[in-house]
Amino acid sequence: MSVRIRRLETRDKAAWLKLFKGYIAFYKATVADDVIEATWQRLLAGGEGFHIALVAVNESDMPVGIAHVLFHRSTWSPTWYCYLEDLYVEPSLRAGGIGEALIQATYVEADARGATRTYWATQEFNYRARGLYDKVATKSPFVQYRR
Repeated sequence: MSVRIRRLETRDKAAWLKLFKGYIAFYKATVADDVIEATWQRLLAGGEGFHIALVAVNESDMPVGIAHVLFHRSTWSPTWYCYLEDLYVEPSLRAGGIGEALIQATYVEADARGATRTYWATQEFNYRARGLYDKVATKSPFVQYRR
């Protein structure tokens, strides 16, 4: 399948919502509808300290994958860091290069902003995605703690 990566647009809402809810379900999580709507608004707004959204689109310009990317300052660097918060591809289209294309597009966005680190997290059990991640990045030795 041939895909193109572009920025999220208002007309993508229904397709984006389906993909984002699929992502949430994959991790067996729940996110309130008002939070999902706030996320949609933030993605469209962009700007410093906010997310940008990239979508992989098929030949019909329909989103088949999403990447939500946050640029933030760091206490360890005078530059920006790039956090790939959400990455999801339509399950029936996985292992076809769409996830890698979204990561590469994220790298392009990071480079354009002079970000000195691009990073993301996934759950230990996400072996299929981790196979891709091992090809395009270096696994960090850090363990994440949460409150």
